[in-house]
Amino acid sequence: MGKEIIFNDTNFQKEVLESPIPVVVDFWAPWCGPCLMMSPHIAQMAKEYAGKAKVGKLNVDENPKTTSQFEIISIPTVIIFKNGKAVDQNIGVAGKDAIEKKLDAVLE
Repeated sequence: MGKEIIFNDTNFQKEVLESPIPVVVDFWAPWCGPCLMMSPHIAQMAKEYAGKAKVGKLNVDENPKTTSQFEIISIPTVIIFKNGKAVDQNIGVAGKDAIEKKLDAVLE
C-alpha cells in the first residue's frame, strides 16, 4: 500500500467501482502539462491515505472506454468515488490541499 494505482479499462470496475474504501482517480495524459504538475500531489496522497483511500491515475489516451463512461472532456480531472459512485470532482489543476479537503469530507 502507499503507492499510486494505475487504473485502466480492465481493472476499473474491480479497483474503483467495487472498492470498499473511497477512491481518487486522476484522469490524465502524459502530454498534458497541467496533468504533470499534479502528478507529485497524487503520488504523495497515495502514501498519505494508504489504508483509508485508494489513489491513482488513469491515462485517458490508453483507456477510452472509462474516459467516455465518465464523460471526461478536459484534463486533468480528478474524481472521488465512494461505494461505486462519483461523489466529487475537480476539473483543471488543483492544489493537493484542495483535493485532500474533498477527500477528507468523503472519508468523514
